Amino acid sequence: MKPVNIYALTRLNDPELLSKVERQMSGRARFMKIRGWEMTGLKSFCEKLMPCCEDACSLTFYYSYTMSKLGKEFDLIRIADDQIVNIELKSGNVSDDAIRAQLVQNRYYLGALGKPVYYYTYISNQDRLVRLSNSGKLVDSYFEELGTLLDNQDGIYEGDIEELFKEDKYLISPITDPGRFLRKEYFLTFQQRDIKKQILKNIREGINLQGFTGLPGTGKTILLYDIAMNLSGKTSVCIFHFGSHRKELEQLNDRLKRIDFYYCEKNTLPEVKRDYSVILIDEGHGMGEKAFSQIRRYSSTWNSPVIISYDNVDCVSEKERLGIGATLFESLDEFRGFKLTNKIRMNSELSFFLRTLFSASKIYKRDYPHVSVSFGRDENEAMNLIRYYEKEGFMFIWDKSLGADIDRYESFPGEAMMRLESSMVTGKEFDKVVMLIDDSFYYDENGYLRNTESSQTSETSRIMNLFHGLSRAKKNISLVIKGNMDLMERIYLILQKI
Repeated sequence: MKPVNIYALTRLNDPELLSKVERQMSGRARFMKIRGWEMTGLKSFCEKLMPCCEDACSLTFYYSYTMSKLGKEFDLIRIADDQIVNIELKSGNVSDDAIRAQLVQNRYYLGALGKPVYYYTYISNQDRLVRLSNSGKLVDSYFEELGTLLDNQDGIYEGDIEELFKEDKYLISPITDPGRFLRKEYFLTFQQRDIKKQILKNIREGINLQGFTGLPGTGKTILLYDIAMNLSGKTSVCIFHFGSHRKELEQLNDRLKRIDFYYCEKNTLPEVKRDYSVILIDEGHGMGEKAFSQIRRYSSTWNSPVIISYDNVDCVSEKERLGIGATLFESLDEFRGFKLTNKIRMNSELSFFLRTLFSASKIYKRDYPHVSVSFGRDENEAMNLIRYYEKEGFMFIWDKSLGADIDRYESFPGEAMMRLESSMVTGKEFDKVVMLIDDSFYYDENGYLRNTESSQTSETSRIMNLFHGLSRAKKNISLVIKGNMDLMERIYLILQKI
């Protein structure tokens, strides 16, 4: 999206033509519906700026830019080499508290660009201009001040604003980044906020078992912990965590006294010495039947509602999902479930590739420029390729069920080893991920990726390990296929657009 000349835009009155012109100027992907009161406010702003700014007719702004995945919108942004100016437009009566809250929120997002930012709001029906002071107070301002500020901007950025605002700058994990979480340096998406609202409403209405799911990267963890923080201000709360990160949880537990954390094995809960008013479960897909039964007894004894966050793995064969936590509670009549669908961490290309890789019954032809697949005839060749990817900055996530002696394959001289076992990557994320697939993988008659090692006879499925490992990637995925040419050819049917 490119900046537009707001003076030129406000010379038009016809709504349909206005939408066409705005799209042509901005390069927006779709037509924008501009309401009459919005254009009236923008036109009034331009008229007030004209006598106070030498270059008012030529000023360009990013107009009505929305960070799509986070649902955060800015009315006007002008970005220079040395500073940024943000202006919000209001047409009706709005309280100073609401104006200040919006500008403070804008300060968090725009502050990530590392430049001084000036924050203004223009209320057209009051003909009033205000700004956010450095101390966070709302103060009255004047167009002469704003005009001088805009005139003095140099080196105006006119490229695609999406290149400057990457959503992952604003996404944190309370487990791996507890400091930012405790400072509340995060915001929930519209979908997350809606689910939170519904869950809290259900608790007030006496619903005792509910949860939410979604593919890795949809923001489940931050939503669960945000709900826990909300509830802990009024009542006693605990979180049962079924995953890795014992050290990170201990750190969070030390710093956040309002919530008690319990690190759990699949079917083993630590001793709980007190009652809690609300029970939350993180990584609920890793929970076993015995552990779930014990938590249900706690819930009944304490009369405490249970909220569960868990991964959605519906692209994986149902036979590979036997025994995972979701099967224990999703089928219960009293369970109320919600689904996060907005992919935040992983881009749509990688998300689409993973769903097709694990369930290739129908192959959709599209480009996958950030996916690569290589073939090694045996273990030595495969590990040589893995070492090459490590050298290129890929994190090698390996499955201990491989049977290969991974440790004997050292990194290339002078290169740092970038390897993690699949059970240790829960909640983590990496720009680039590479994983190894051997000849025990195949596609079944229904098009699902399967493994000859049955999930019914093992603690974890290798398919699930592969899924959770690859889903840690934010930008690039690479697969190394060891001695399995049938699978190599099948995957390339997915990758080849033509």
